[in-house]
Amino acid sequence: MQIQSDKPKVGDRPSLADSLRQRRQRLAALVGFPVVLWSGRSSSRNFPANVFPFRASSHFLYFAGLPLENAAIRLEGGRLELFMDDGTPESALWHGETASRSEIAEQIGADAAYPLAMLKPRTEEAATIAVQDAATRLQQSHWLDRMLSPANQSQGIDLKLVKAIATLRLTHDEAALAEMRQSAAVTVQAHQAGMAAIANAATEAEVRAAMEGVIMANGMTCAYASIVTVQGEVLHNNHYHHALKPGDLLLADVGAETASGWAADVTRTWPVSGKFSQTQRDLYDVVLAAHDACIEQVRPGVEYREIHLLAAKVIAAGLVDLGILRGQAEDLVDMDAHALFFPHGVGHLLGLDVHDMEDFGDLAGYEAGRVRSDRFGLGYLRLDRPLRPGMAVTIEPGFYQVPAILNDPERREKYRQVVNWERLAEFADVRGIRIEDDVLVTETGHEVLTAASQLP
Repeated sequence: MQIQSDKPKVGDRPSLADSLRQRRQRLAALVGFPVVLWSGRSSSRNFPANVFPFRASSHFLYFAGLPLENAAIRLEGGRLELFMDDGTPESALWHGETASRSEIAEQIGADAAYPLAMLKPRTEEAATIAVQDAATRLQQSHWLDRMLSPANQSQGIDLKLVKAIATLRLTHDEAALAEMRQSAAVTVQAHQAGMAAIANAATEAEVRAAMEGVIMANGMTCAYASIVTVQGEVLHNNHYHHALKPGDLLLADVGAETASGWAADVTRTWPVSGKFSQTQRDLYDVVLAAHDACIEQVRPGVEYREIHLLAAKVIAAGLVDLGILRGQAEDLVDMDAHALFFPHGVGHLLGLDVHDMEDFGDLAGYEAGRVRSDRFGLGYLRLDRPLRPGMAVTIEPGFYQVPAILNDPERREKYRQVVNWERLAEFADVRGIRIEDDVLVTETGHEVLTAASQLP
């Protein structure tokens, strides 16, 4: 079925179809072979009809724009062919009427649209990226007549495609930024709701419910498993059963995702009682100083690694001022002493994935020729590139007292001369603090996409 699309009118804001056409034209300028991308399908939760919520492949979403399940697109020379089946009467019975293939094709500006079964003859010599769900990966391998490696192990034309898509997705067009501003605005509202809810909440789960309720009410989903915890030293904590007690700090790392997949990622830490203790305030101010200093440095040409090291130096200097560390900040960072309390990187790329394109391994996050450091203070750095206009990154310094790190005999011996353990014990009411915002690199500097969020 051939599709005729209307030409955009002069002065109109680019439509979804126009934006998608521009993306596939940019891809065509980078690769000279056909590309087939699958959306994926739902996975069963415990029995076949009870499935996990569906989330389409981000690479499919980038060019197709809609979260279509069990669909594929073929891209070649700037053209897009859509392959998907129309809904069945049985599907309509249980799930309601859905848009037809031809209607969807028109919406996304497809040049042609066919049933899914007609894709196999069109896959010859096509590149692809393996999706996450196993059933679709098997279909990909069968129809392409070759075994597929995970995206971070791609070879041949698949690797060329990975590199091309990474180049395109490293910077965001206006359509993407419009979506990201929407997810940022809803995320801000969610955090404000969480701050308001804590006054009457008894558990972490109640605060989480208030925050995720805002996201759901705005027709969005969570971009990742929410972290709402009084155990802030557990970096990716997704348990919510702990009671909220006066004297606790609550760390909330919650972000919304638009229906088409664009994410936000924000963290705030605030006192359950509404007021910091002096020790909590002192360490919060150290993290806030690092957060603000790093954002101030975001602009084109700046190495993201240097922003991370700036966060490390500000935190180290603050801990020296508080008597927790001994020495000069630069020397302490050189010996990775700061990583006892700030073990992760200062942030990551943000876009269709909350850790954008990390299915590619470090290919997207690291400039060509660079590899991860084996240093304690740099090994978890997710982004090591010079910043460019259109990039979106997170800035998220933190302070944590992680028992597995602080009680490690080798580290205690290595850093015994520079850590004042007795002084550190006075800050026992601080388990974890993180402050995170989403920052767009502009032509002349930066824009904080989540600037409306209120710090406690």
